[in-house]
Amino acid sequence: MHGYGDDKAKVLARLRRIEGQVRAIEQMVEGDRYCIDVLTQISASTSALKSVALLLLDDHLNHCVRQAAADGGEVADEKLAEASGAIARLVRS
Repeated sequence: MHGYGDDKAKVLARLRRIEGQVRAIEQMVEGDRYCIDVLTQISASTSALKSVALLLLDDHLNHCVRQAAADGGEVADEKLAEASGAIARLVRS
């Protein structure tokens, strides 16, 4: 089971909500809505995606990385490197 197993329903619900937000943005563009209104909705969707990413990262650290650290060895090094890379990507985005 992945680290987000306990939060899977919550993650899926958030992603479906974001999917709806993105469809609404598409409709706004098709309907020639005001640019600032579209940008505001894009910002909200971006924030929502970052929130899901942080939830997944937290679950990964508390499940996968914690277990690998307890086991030690190369697996621990790999999981720490993965987590570090994921954090770097989130910070850059």
